[in-house]
Amino acid sequence: MAPSVTHVTGTVTGDVEVRFTPDGIAVCRFRLTETPTQWDAAAQTWRDLDPIPYICTAWRNLASNAAESLVDGVNVLAKGRITGVKDGSIYLSVDDLGISLRRRIAYTETSLPSPIAARPVTAPPAPQPAAAPRPATGRPGSPPAWWEHKRASHWS
Repeated sequence: MAPSVTHVTGTVTGDVEVRFTPDGIAVCRFRLTETPTQWDAAAQTWRDLDPIPYICTAWRNLASNAAESLVDGVNVLAKGRITGVKDGSIYLSVDDLGISLRRRIAYTETSLPSPIAARPVTAPPAPQPAAAPRPATGRPGSPPAWWEHKRASHWS
């Protein structure tokens, strides 16, 4: 009978260790802690249950990508097969991993902002107000110079 597939959501605890077999196949190992919660009806609140420790193993490209992507404290979603229980930990052979987006943003190689987006933004220079034409006499409300010229020439 084949082992059943399970899904685990938890927090990576500690560093991811990566090694290579004599054939050059990458294998990584990391610890994952799942803290299940339960609704306490009497207190009207959620409470944490005992944490469940997992020791996870991944192979090949998944191992290389996990070693490059995972750090202590990251929440992940893991799909895999339980291969054993020993010393209070569940051993999980991981088939697929994903970073949980519940508490953080994850960028991929194709979704990274361009370097242009990281440049400091400088504000454009403020526009200068246009100079208003000055009346010929310099008094407010006086007619413009061309008006006075036409009037002096008797409107010809």
